[in-house]
Parts: sequence; C-alpha cells; structure tokens
Amino acid sequence: MEYLTPKQIVKQLDRYIIGQHEAKKSVAVALRNRYRRSLIDEKLRDDITPKNIIMMGPTGVGKTEIARRLAKLVEAPFVKVEATKFTEVGYVGRDVESMVRDLVEAAIRLVKNKKMNSVKEKAEIAAENRILDILLPTKKRKPSNPLGLLFQPEAQDYENDEEDEAESRDQSMSNTREKLRQRLRLGLMEDTEIEIEVEDSKYSGMGFIPGFGNEDIMIHIQDVFGSIMPRKTKKKKTTIREARRIFQQEEADKLIDMDEVIDEAIQATEQHGIIFIDEIDKIAGKEMSSGPDVSREGVQRDILPIVEGTTVMTKYGPVKTDHILFIAAGAFHVSKVSDLIPELQGRFPIRVQLESLTQENFEQILTQPENALLKQYKALMKVESVNLEFTQDAISEIAKVAYLLNQQSENIGARRLHTVMEKLMEDISFNAEDLAGRDILIDKEYVHKTLKELIQEQDIHRFIL
Repeated sequence: MEYLTPKQIVKQLDRYIIGQHEAKKSVAVALRNRYRRSLIDEKLRDDITPKNIIMMGPTGVGKTEIARRLAKLVEAPFVKVEATKFTEVGYVGRDVESMVRDLVEAAIRLVKNKKMNSVKEKAEIAAENRILDILLPTKKRKPSNPLGLLFQPEAQDYENDEEDEAESRDQSMSNTREKLRQRLRLGLMEDTEIEIEVEDSKYSGMGFIPGFGNEDIMIHIQDVFGSIMPRKTKKKKTTIREARRIFQQEEADKLIDMDEVIDEAIQATEQHGIIFIDEIDKIAGKEMSSGPDVSREGVQRDILPIVEGTTVMTKYGPVKTDHILFIAAGAFHVSKVSDLIPELQGRFPIRVQLESLTQENFEQILTQPENALLKQYKALMKVESVNLEFTQDAISEIAKVAYLLNQQSENIGARRLHTVMEKLMEDISFNAEDLAGRDILIDKEYVHKTLKELIQEQDIHRFIL
C-alpha cells in the first residue's frame, strides 16, 4: 500500500476497467486515506472514519468491478451483498448483520490462504511422506523385553541377530523409498491408483426448517452440531495426483494455528474490510404497501447502525464496523439518492455518477483490458487449434451493434457485448473441430452478415431526437 498512490491505484484499475475516471478517482482516494490513517497518531486515528461512497449509474458500466478489483489490489477482505436480499428485523430472511459475518468469513479465507502458502513446502514434504507410507508400508519393530533378557541371557545374541536383520531390511527399504520418492518428484506415478483415508464430509444435520427464524441462526446451529459430532473417515480410491492435493491440504491445516488466523482475520476485517452493497436504489422509497416493499425503509434503518459503526457478534467473536469501507451502488433510474432516509444519505458523503458506455468505450473494452473479450475468445479457439483474428473494422462493427442494441432496448452496458459476441461466434464455436489448424479472419462483412438478424439499424433512428 505504501507504493500505491491514488494515481497508481487508478492506473491499476485502468488495466481492467474502461472509462469511469471519476469513480476510480474517488475509490483511489478513499483507499489511500486508509493508509494515511494507519500512520498518524493513535489518539486521532480512531476519529477518522472512512468516507463511504455511493455509485450511481446504469447496469454494466463497471460499478461492481471497480470495487472488486480495488479489494483484490490491496488484498483486503471484500464481500458483495444485494440490498434486496435483506429484510427488516421481525421478518423471515437475512438480517443486515449477516453482511459483516460474511466479511469475516472472507477475511478468514484470505488470511488462511496466506498462511497455507507460507507452510506450502512443509506440507508438500509431509504429503509426499504419507503417499510413500501407502506405497511402501513399513513394518514396526517389536519392542524388546527387558525382563526376558534378565532371566534368559542367551536370548541376547538372538535379539542382536534379529536387530542386524532388521537394520539390513530397513536399509533396503530406505533405498527403495528414495527411488520411489524420485519417481514421485519426476511425476512418473501421477496416474497410479492408491487407496487413502479421507474425512467423510457427509453430515446428516438438522436441515433448514421453513418458517423457523433466521437462516443465519440455522447455519450457526448447524456449525455447532457439526463440531460436536465425531469426525468420520472413509476409504477412497484415487490417483496419486489427487491424493497429493488432499494430503497437502490436510497437512497445511495441521501446521496452521487457527486461533492466530481468526485474530488476524478480525483485525483485517475491522481495519481493511470493504462491503459493496449493490441494488441500494431498490430499497429507496417510503411507501409502505403490502408485498415485497413492506420493509424497505426498515432495511435502511437496520443498515444505518452498521454503516455508522457498531459491534456485531459473530461466531469468531465481536467485530467493530467503525472503520469498514462501505461502497453502495444502484442504477437510480426510478428512485433518487434523496429517496433514501436522510441519516443513511449522510453516511455516504461521496457520490459518483458513472457514465453510460459509448461506442468508443465498447471498442476499448473489446481490446484493451488484460482480460479483454476478444483475447478470451481467441484463447478459447486456440484450444481447438483454430487461430482467430479480428480486423479493426470488424471490432468497430461489433461495438456499433452493441451500442445500438443498448439504445434500442434495455441499456445493460458492457454485458451487451457478451450477447453480441456469443451470436457472432456461434457457428465457429460449433464447427471448431472441423476448422482445426486453420486461420479464421473475422471482418466487417462477416460481422454484418452474422448479426443482421440481431438488429436492424434503421429501426432506431425514430427513437433518437
């Protein structure tokens, strides 16, 4: 984080997201302020709270992707929740505190993966030894009887002979074991089948009882019963490749101190956690009609203390939400930000308007990002030994079709490109096995011929003022 200045953060986000400079700028400053806060005096540090952000803009323009990439950039615990999934306290469904519990779980996975990477080498050696024990079981030597040697001294010579033979066998076994080890490391036995013992993951728990309270409570009850029930194992036939993966996981788990993981995860959640609340515009509004809208304002009031800063009880202990960064997003094409309750509006001081994507943006999305759509399709076809290329006028035509479709029907942003590309690639993907070894060039004429049924450009002119 020391080297990630706001400009550097924006530059990193530009690798995956086209346009939306204002939104990137806002989240970059919010992230950098966290780093600045960590270096100032402790007396003042607690009073500096995150500047939460509301992103406004149509679907498919990059709201979720900005938040997700931001969290990945700094390896911060991140969770995306839908505001419409929550219900007011008193109704059956998920309560808003579950978003904090989900964030703690995400933090534990993050910290645990880091710890597992640090003990990876030890886990690999331990897993290798377990595989060798299965391939070449060692016979345990019988312990000598000291009382027998007292009353039968002549048995000493017999014992010594047995020990010599055992040492000779051990030496031979050791040599064989090392030869097997070399074969394992060279990958010569990956498909060999062996029988291993694994933990039986099947748990005949209580299940969910319809209408019984909150589903988070039910999950917690299942966790408690799952930890009380004894662990069962079962025999399983598998390849050495799969056995190595299973054993590495088990050995890494043994080497990790879970109490330390939980402490670090709670600290990471409280200081660096990011919660992305999507579809917040769907709970805006004050009309209290019957049906799914009955608790919209109630959900807002339940979210308010979480955003303000409170302590949420989780199965790992209490978690404070004072310094968690909240990023809310919504299309706000029916409701407005001002339709949210005033207290909640005040907790999101930064508001960013994301722009609709232009035809030029679509062209950039197709080619510029590191995970650009055209790169993905080229890689997919490369698997079938088909070399796929697009001319510049073909790319422009694809972008034009996507843009016009968004104008003609619902504006679904960059997701429209997936619809267009799937239609364009349908015949090539279906006949890929017959095209193996060939070079396929997609030009403007091919695009126009393939997509002519998808859109009639002239139909849209009467909608444009």
